Amino acid sequence: MPYVIHAGIYYGPTSLKTELCLKGKQMMYDVCQKNGIPYRNCKKWILAQDEQQHEQLDETHEFTKSIGVPTHFISLTEATAREPDVLARNAVLESPTTGIIDSHTYMAYLEADFQSKGGDLACHTEVVAVEPLASGSQGYQIKTTSPSGEVSTITAETLINSAGLAAVPLSNSILPPDRYMKPYYAKGSYYSYTAAHPKPKTLIYPAPSTGAAGLGTHLTMDMTGAIRFGPDVEWVDDPNDLSVNEERLNPALDEIKTYLPSINREKVHLDYAGIRPKLGKGSAVARGKGDGFSDFYIKKEEGFEGFINLLGIESPGLTSSLAIADMVEDLLYK
Repeated sequence: MPYVIHAGIYYGPTSLKTELCLKGKQMMYDVCQKNGIPYRNCKKWILAQDEQQHEQLDETHEFTKSIGVPTHFISLTEATAREPDVLARNAVLESPTTGIIDSHTYMAYLEADFQSKGGDLACHTEVVAVEPLASGSQGYQIKTTSPSGEVSTITAETLINSAGLAAVPLSNSILPPDRYMKPYYAKGSYYSYTAAHPKPKTLIYPAPSTGAAGLGTHLTMDMTGAIRFGPDVEWVDDPNDLSVNEERLNPALDEIKTYLPSINREKVHLDYAGIRPKLGKGSAVARGKGDGFSDFYIKKEEGFEGFINLLGIESPGLTSSLAIADMVEDLLYK
């Protein structure tokens, strides 16, 4: 399954998302090249259909220059020559360091690397309780259950909570009530496309809407070049609700048609859904002025020795993953 290697252009000048995405992007490209993990540096276009969106792209371009990430505008004539099926009425901003990665192969590489260094992996094992021993100074007693109902208990010197959708509830089970956080779950539906045309070779993103919790229903592709669309944003209460919603299809099609007008609507189908662990319902793009942007929460918890919390690790979490690992190691051992 391909996922986007993000350039790091949306998250503000001082956020962990920016810092870790920029570092992690380069680390990821290096790991892919050295270990034969499939990837493509296919680039990304962000499209403006009117002058207001063009101004947003101008702001994005100026910001990327300030953090050392290359972006540049291409003429509408060049855009039409390179991607004749893509409609951009006003402007096109290109991100040349954006790409895609075969995430399953990447995860298999990380798993094998972990196990080769002596790591044990316990799949299908649920953590049901964590008890700090002497505030963590004597470790953490972790109680688990297997699918058959077998209960096991281990004691660990350090505890790294990187449980994704379950990370906030797990954190709340350990920390005192005045440090509880509230989880938010943003379901995103993806849409497959079964026709042979149109078939752009570049990732296509609409200009992000101010305050939106996502980056719009954009066009991505797999390693064979087959295109898909998504994700959109649907707030849900159940982190296990991965059902696809038929009511999301027509609004998604309307958005897709704004930049890919020759799309055959009959060949776009609901495919699957995923859920992003968020720490609020604010903007996915950091624009300041109370936009509600939520950063990664990566912290060594005060008063709990050896406990590292990783909360709200949504996009660009995959791109940032190797840099996040470096940060956790530094928090624990430096």
